[in-house]
Parts: sequence; structure tokens; C-alpha cells
Amino acid sequence: MSEFPACPKCASEFSYSDGFQFVCPSCAHEWPLSSTAGDTAAVGETKVWRDANGNQLIDGDTVTVIKDLKIKGTSSVVKVGTKVKNIRLVDGDHDIDCKIDGVGAMKLKSEFVKKSG
Repeated sequence: MSEFPACPKCASEFSYSDGFQFVCPSCAHEWPLSSTAGDTAAVGETKVWRDANGNQLIDGDTVTVIKDLKIKGTSSVVKVGTKVKNIRLVDGDHDIDCKIDGVGAMKLKSEFVKKSG
């Protein structure tokens, strides 16, 4: 019997912990550790990500780049005003995982974006 909870989406018993979330290898569903009953350690420790203007960011937001950003290893640049849809917030030196049209998968710092309405 697993020490981790069953997947809430497909009820698979093969879930595992991956940092701050559980992952189901069967259906690729991810859910936070804090959503499980009895887990009080992670509940009080929620990180808040903010953009360059101090607005709170959440997963799925659309943001706009406020500065030309050079892409390491190439001569390409992400231009000011580029809209980035459906961001994913992560812990680490770069706060945002996203896909930018014409560029591909990128990691951005929240200090170089502003939330779009």
C-alpha cells in the first residue's frame, strides 16, 4: 500500500511526490500537497509571486514582457510587449515557465513581466 494518496482524477494508486505537488504517472494529473487531509505543514507556507508592478500572479495568467530579453545561446530577443499566455509559476531562480509563440519553451523572471488584463 502506498503512503501517497490515490490520484483524484483516475484513482491510480501509483502517485508520487514531486517537490510541492503529487503526480500521477498514469494520467499525468498534478495536484498540490496541501490539498490532502492531514497535511498541515504545507498549508501555511504559500508563496506569492508578484509582477514588476506588484500585482499578484497566478497559474494561467497572461503577462506582457516589459523589457527586451536576450535568449542565451542565440542571437534572438524576446521583444518588449510580447504577450505570454497561460503561464505556470514555479520555485527557483526563474519564477515563470511558459511557451512563447515563435520562440518555444522559456523560463522568465516575474520582475520582467506585468500582468495583462
